[in-house]
Amino acid sequence: MRRFFQDVPEELWRSYSWQIQNRIKSIEELKKYIKLLPEEEEGIRKTRGLYPFAITPYYLSLINPENPKDPIRLQAIPREVEVDEKIQSLGEPDALNEEGEIPGLTHRYPDRVLLNVTTFCAVYCRHCMRKRIFSQGEKARTKEEIDRMINYIKNHEEIKDVLISGGEPLSLSNEKLEYILKRIREIKHVEIIRFGTRLPVLAPQRFFDDDFLDILEKYSPIWINTHFNHPNEITEYAEEAVDRLLRRGIPVNNQTVLLKGVNDNPEIMLELFRKLLRIKVKPQYLFHCDPIKGAIHFRTSVDKGLEIMQFLRGKLSGFGIPTYAIDLPNGKGKVPLLPNYLKKREGDKYWFESFTGEIVEYEIKEVWEP
Repeated sequence: MRRFFQDVPEELWRSYSWQIQNRIKSIEELKKYIKLLPEEEEGIRKTRGLYPFAITPYYLSLINPENPKDPIRLQAIPREVEVDEKIQSLGEPDALNEEGEIPGLTHRYPDRVLLNVTTFCAVYCRHCMRKRIFSQGEKARTKEEIDRMINYIKNHEEIKDVLISGGEPLSLSNEKLEYILKRIREIKHVEIIRFGTRLPVLAPQRFFDDDFLDILEKYSPIWINTHFNHPNEITEYAEEAVDRLLRRGIPVNNQTVLLKGVNDNPEIMLELFRKLLRIKVKPQYLFHCDPIKGAIHFRTSVDKGLEIMQFLRGKLSGFGIPTYAIDLPNGKGKVPLLPNYLKKREGDKYWFESFTGEIVEYEIKEVWEP
């Protein structure tokens, strides 16, 4: 848990500011803790300015330095493959067509909008769906940009749900967050505010700040959508962060991304979802990795995702099984994917495959006639 940083006092280790101020951002710094592979050194060099690198001491401490295929390492440390000519020839920077007329605002579904409020992240995940924003530098939206987005919401009464994302939206100061939440809560037709944040995974210390939690509680109902991808990310600090949110009445859902070499294994996914339930986080989605330029090497086949979903059935309570979904290109929205359990039908007779693999005949008749 405290690998590499045993000498850091617990008071500092539990400080979000300390974690952010002491992010590791260079080859020289990183080599103090981990013997880098040649493809990692080249990766950090060649992605500089395009897909920059930064990692919190906390998240770095979760890496096993003896394992070159460590799942945290693969998510956080650049490799040369990101800028490989073939990988760069595939995918799109904005494959989901998020960029619109108003900078930072995406209105895809009728009843909800996405607000992208900052390009800053505690850790720059190598599989990020918004990898295109990395090169813009670490900056928050201006007050004028925020106001323009909020005025759009105010003028569209069909909007009931606002998702605030980034970058890392909860990296904003308490004052800026309260300004945004207060303005949105003044809009009568908005019912729900959600944050898309990876801080419970990358820097859970953010949630040890009672003043910050007071703000979130004040503007409820607020939901947290977070992003645990591997069982190794579920630590006592992550559990404490989730517990603090829940005690303020803020539910926490998880949206895992299926990543080749990281979690594309049924047993790993089963362990992940069991651990999430134990810390009272609802597995909401298992997302197929998006076709993002610079991250294509993380994609698996859809069959792999369906195999995992079929494996989970019968081994995990139904409320712990996420929806496997793929985001369609050009902003056409999410579609759920399920294994096919209905194998045959003849009239009122159906043949289903059970979780044990048996084929079961079942007659279903509509008998009620008013």
